[in-house]
Amino acid sequence: MPDIYDRLAAKLDELPHGFPRTDSGVELRILAKIFSPEDAAMALDLLPIPETVTAIARRLGLKVDDLQRVLDRMVARGQITTGRYGGNQVYMLAPFVIGIYEYQVPHMDTELAEMFEEYAPSLLTTVGGTKPALARVVPVNARIEARAEVLGHENVRAMLEGARSFRLMECICRKEQAALGKPCSHTLETCMAFSSEPDAYERFPYGRNVSRDEALALADLAEREGLVHCTYNLRRESMFVCNCCSCCCGFLRGVRDFGAQHLLLNSNYLALISGEACIACDACADGRCPMGAISKSDGTYAVEAEQCIGCGACTVVCPTNAITLVLRPRAERSTPPKDLISWAFRRAASRSGLLRALSQFGGLAAQAVRSQRAARTGT
Repeated sequence: MPDIYDRLAAKLDELPHGFPRTDSGVELRILAKIFSPEDAAMALDLLPIPETVTAIARRLGLKVDDLQRVLDRMVARGQITTGRYGGNQVYMLAPFVIGIYEYQVPHMDTELAEMFEEYAPSLLTTVGGTKPALARVVPVNARIEARAEVLGHENVRAMLEGARSFRLMECICRKEQAALGKPCSHTLETCMAFSSEPDAYERFPYGRNVSRDEALALADLAEREGLVHCTYNLRRESMFVCNCCSCCCGFLRGVRDFGAQHLLLNSNYLALISGEACIACDACADGRCPMGAISKSDGTYAVEAEQCIGCGACTVVCPTNAITLVLRPRAERSTPPKDLISWAFRRAASRSGLLRALSQFGGLAAQAVRSQRAARTGT
């Protein structure tokens, strides 16, 4: 295995998300399947902050047109990410999750699926082993108690209403399980990216642009299917909503099967079943709860608070409206980091210590300022 993959693995592991090493070297085999040695070398030259192609070309001493072709090819192969910033197209190194792995939607096959399953215990426990959590549950709002104030970052519809570009994509987790011979019965096309930038996904090679109304309709469909809304653990610029099923999706499997407690943060709500209104119809318990948190007791159903993630999937199917989402005790509530920069710094400090995080982010902060200025001017 060429040394270039060792170097790329080390660089990905330096990112706040993590990319752990294993005795088997499966992570290197995954990188070798996704990256050619030449593309891996280019990935090593990219920064984990957005830059225009002109800025990257100037920094690396390359011709803009030649570099543009290389970067667009790497985007199409799911090796790096691109988007719009300040009205200009920008490129950057992506973490493995959430990032490179999810970009393999068009390329998923049995070999990659088997390698990811081999890697999943190490990857998910590492990514889910450090605060702040990578992602968080966004509750269904239909049955939240009337006195609760629903904040914008706890409301999928508020997130979508504030966006200007929407991209609908297939779920990588369901694609992976199908490649392993375990197809899922849920809708495949349920992952959404969204942005406040117009035409944000102009160069995205997979998925399809949809309208705000179509995005809102997808949120409704996901709730009817009992899927769990999950997004980045941020108050601003959430960027995506995954609608997760318990049988396939990495967030839920990581928490439930691998004990990766910081992979997915519970919502600030908890399901509560009214014993008087419950008719013990079994609708909420028959596979509906993704964490198996609902059990029967004395002829009615009750919620195991320690297992409940506050998604509200159970509330949608209750025929008597016996289930309500109530605020957790104040000590159990959390406030997400303000934005991705705040999240990344706190995460890096948790993984590597404050001094190393300051060292890493000091240089990146200066580069980010220069890159943002260049992105705004298109240079």
